[in-house]
Amino acid sequence: MHAGLEVYRAGGHDGVVAFGGGSALDLGKMIALMVDQPVRVWELEDVGDWWTRANPDTIAPIVALPTTAGTGSEVGRAGVLTDSASHAKKIIFHPKLMPTVTICDPELTVGMPAPITAGTGMDALAHCLEAYCSPHYHPMSQGIALEGMRLVFGHLPRAYATPDDLDARAQMMAAAMMGAVAFQKGLGAIHAISHPVGAVYNTHHGTTNAVVMPMVLDFNRPAIEGRIDRAAAYLGIDGGFDGFRAAVMELRLAFDVPPTLGALGVEAARLDDLTAMALQDPSCGGNPVALTAETMRALFESCL
Repeated sequence: MHAGLEVYRAGGHDGVVAFGGGSALDLGKMIALMVDQPVRVWELEDVGDWWTRANPDTIAPIVALPTTAGTGSEVGRAGVLTDSASHAKKIIFHPKLMPTVTICDPELTVGMPAPITAGTGMDALAHCLEAYCSPHYHPMSQGIALEGMRLVFGHLPRAYATPDDLDARAQMMAAAMMGAVAFQKGLGAIHAISHPVGAVYNTHHGTTNAVVMPMVLDFNRPAIEGRIDRAAAYLGIDGGFDGFRAAVMELRLAFDVPPTLGALGVEAARLDDLTAMALQDPSCGGNPVALTAETMRALFESCL
């Protein structure tokens, strides 16, 4: 970020064009945010009203051009930034981080390698799924999340199998944006686990989400079974909760998603550290089952 700020200031620029995947878009948004702020970026973390510490008048306008279909950062008011000192991923928020212009061209996503197509697509599914299951009240996000899941189940396998299918690519770009809009309602344990794992082990975020998704579904089942039953009916999936879980497993198998966090290199010796980091993640607050040190550690063990 600091190198980008130096280039921005030296060039006398008046805006940021953010081009790339979710991390690239987030970085561009952070540069636009921090051009001339009276506070450090870590003082603008998505906690309470911390965002009000920023001077909104100095935030540069942003044009976003996504080249992946996953995070939905192109329609989001936040960015994820890794603190190199603590190896923690932190969510930096301000309403003016919403890009002024977003250009979504499915042809920009055709060149994604198959594993990235799968991983980013599963990230979009995770956003929609966790928003749908969040206990917070936001009926508009609820409906958007449900339709976003339908788009992922219907089009991600096509985008993965036939990379130049522009209709499937366009539908996945829509699903990614819908997921980012929907998770205003909240995220949950999938992201609370994925953020520290990604920060410590540099794993792909969407792929990590896909690894832990079925384990988190099982953990949350007592609180979400009825809701997932209704989602399965809408999605045309037979078997209610069990059928939905099986459909997730079919996607994982089709996309060669690693079966466990251990397969991604996560070590049992780091679980105490990872548990502590996960409990600090704001995504915890949207999980339908309350997360404690004991239950989070057990959930990590089930994913390992």
